[in-house]
Amino acid sequence: MYMPIVLEGLLSVVRQDGDANEILLYYLEGGETCAMSLACCIEGKRNDFKVTAEDNSVLWMIPMNYLDGWIQKYKSFRKYIFSSYQVRFNELLETIDSITFLKLQDRLYKFLLDKKEATRSYEVNMSHQEIANQMNTSRVVISRLLKQLEREGKIEQYRNRIEIQ
Repeated sequence: MYMPIVLEGLLSVVRQDGDANEILLYYLEGGETCAMSLACCIEGKRNDFKVTAEDNSVLWMIPMNYLDGWIQKYKSFRKYIFSSYQVRFNELLETIDSITFLKLQDRLYKFLLDKKEATRSYEVNMSHQEIANQMNTSRVVISRLLKQLEREGKIEQYRNRIEIQ
């Protein structure tokens, strides 16, 4: 087992269930590590999430047998690991809050803004179906809500591309 550290690029971390339903948990950028991978390494279990490179990415894969020793030996590495875990934990809480407390249209707009921030681009290059998959809803619902956001002047839609205003 390995714990990845993203050296450059952008990864998305998605949770999947047995029926291939999924929901986006968070993005990883250069200098960040995956709390889900860390938890799996510590428990010695296989993961039940999917990580996808959204951009050309370079990872440093740290073997689990080094991880324990480094955490004990290097205070700065231990601090990095715990800090990374805290950041990811907070992002997971944000995801839970979003699902629990926001209307789907607000969740969709937040999803687009998060994608914009992660990619540092005003364009989201995804189909309605890809967005629906990551938000665990139907394409028809996403299409309807995107049309509403477009009428409100928050986005402009093109084929497989959404421009955030």
